[in-house]
Amino acid sequence: MLRPSVELEALERRYAREQLGRLTYEEGLALFTALWCEARELNPDFPGEWQEDIAPALAMARAVNGLPPAP
Repeated sequence: MLRPSVELEALERRYAREQLGRLTYEEGLALFTALWCEARELNPDFPGEWQEDIAPALAMARAVNGLPPAP
């Protein structure tokens, strides 16, 4: 796995702040919609059953907080 340098991370943050910060609400919404459509193209099941994705985390949280298991 590649680990980005501190300088690269700073460059990416600055770019995002300067470029994405200028977007209007409508432009931001259009960008979000385009990214959502791209995700659907890459994985037709996206977003899928999100409840199944978080079930293990919820079970762990219940155990850590002393709650009984979910029915």
